[in-house]
Amino acid sequence: MEPEISVGILWNKEITFVFDRKYICRENEVTGKNSVSYRDGLILWNGKLWQELLFMPEDEEQASFTLKNVTIGVNFHWERKEDQRFQGGLKLIVENDGITAVNLVKTESYLTSVISSEMSATASLELLKAHAVISRSWLLAQIEKNREIIASKEKYTTFTETEDEIIRWYDREDHLNFDVCADDHCQRYQGITRASANIETVRQAIKETRGQVLRSEGKICDARFSKCCGGVVEEFQNCWEDIKYPYLAKLRDDENTDENTRDIPCLTMESEAAKWIKSSPSAFCNTQDKKILGQVLNNYDQETSDFYRWQVAYSQEEISALIFKRSGMDFGAIQELVPVERGTSGRLVKLKIVGSKKTMTIGKELEIRRILSASHLYSSAFVVDKKDNKFILTGAGWGHGVGLCQIGAAVMGEKGYPYNRILLHYYVGATIEKLY
Repeated sequence: MEPEISVGILWNKEITFVFDRKYICRENEVTGKNSVSYRDGLILWNGKLWQELLFMPEDEEQASFTLKNVTIGVNFHWERKEDQRFQGGLKLIVENDGITAVNLVKTESYLTSVISSEMSATASLELLKAHAVISRSWLLAQIEKNREIIASKEKYTTFTETEDEIIRWYDREDHLNFDVCADDHCQRYQGITRASANIETVRQAIKETRGQVLRSEGKICDARFSKCCGGVVEEFQNCWEDIKYPYLAKLRDDENTDENTRDIPCLTMESEAAKWIKSSPSAFCNTQDKKILGQVLNNYDQETSDFYRWQVAYSQEEISALIFKRSGMDFGAIQELVPVERGTSGRLVKLKIVGSKKTMTIGKELEIRRILSASHLYSSAFVVDKKDNKFILTGAGWGHGVGLCQIGAAVMGEKGYPYNRILLHYYVGATIEKLY
């Protein structure tokens, strides 16, 4: 049976929403523009205070609602607000001294939006089908994981700290009151806002893969994906908790690679990582083809073109101020950025920051990216050179690099690979099975 899921969309003290057709809340008909505000730990709506409100459409097929001023690209360089339209139900709950708007929606409807939100609907059918399977797999794996965490009654932590080391990773278990959120933290989900002239192709991809998931060792795969691996796919444990999934293994993102002859340098070694990152080896995702990039990247993603290999430079004053602002720790003048541990793609797992006042090792990859940029560095696969009082970061890839590489998969789709070959290239040893 197709599951219904809950998606956290918007957090605010005040939320405005508009129903285009009749919705029902507490046996009352509701239409048009409505607003709620946070008051004394409750939700103020129509002059009354509520702990929770649930609005369900009278006509599920036709009805939709619009949420005003939804933030997209949270903490990224293109962060902005937009009005977004959704089908399904709207649930308003009290959370963290404010109101959270949650969309209740069927899995396959959710996926139609995710595929359109994560990439352009003009992508090849085979790429869209592959993405439908991994998005479905990831979603259902997270729901199952959350149930296991709750059932175990053990405290789940994504943070460890000692006197000289802070290790943190970011995952979807931050959400306790809904299944997933709507931003890059989970999967981009922007309702039916991004419906385009090619939405029928997306619907076709969803329909032709309905209920299909990736499985490994009897469980649904935690099918991670990122924009651009940079030529080698990273392993799960180097970005999140220390679990080694066999299907999220290192691999060379290249058509000349097979199971037995993987042309992968040992990128955990500093010398090999530097050589790799400062070169531009062949890979599916090593492309400047605007037609292919346009299939994968939405307009705001295309504001960036250098991601297979990239470079940023900071003066000592700039990087010292940035690290102080982003970490909240006063390192003084930053003197060195020292790689401590790298993953299989060359991504830094641990980085030592040496300052005139303080030295601290930080990790994992997203924490490193977060502290070394006003938004996020493209990836933690970078090497550091000091020249003329500048710290020059030369890097590879965009995102954590685990699982499917979206740009690489787009190139595979253009080359004629069917969706199952694309999937089994990135998820080693997995199988594709129909769940419902």
